[in-house]
Amino acid sequence: MKDEKKYLFDDPKNVKRLLHILYVCCALLVILDFVIHRHTMHDWEKVWAFYPIYGFIGCVVLVIVATWMRTFLMRSEDYYDNPNETSVNNDALSDKGLNKKGAHHVDD
Repeated sequence: MKDEKKYLFDDPKNVKRLLHILYVCCALLVILDFVIHRHTMHDWEKVWAFYPIYGFIGCVVLVIVATWMRTFLMRSEDYYDNPNETSVNNDALSDKGLNKKGAHHVDD
């Protein structure tokens, strides 16, 4: 196990460095929000921290919609392994001899 390859983020120091860089970038963007004049189209865009709030609300709505969609899109864990849930009737295939490996009819 000594020859196991070590990746960049396996070292906790590198993860802390990355987080510090992220925090510095966020602080710099907040400071620039006071300095840079934005050309806005609507009045609500002039609110301080509008875009972070807008992005946060968008992500929350996305998670809520995805959770709701999961209720009717989710399949059972053994969906592909369960032969009772297949849409093809195996008895009809066995009558024609099509369920054998390599057996198929071109005209059917």
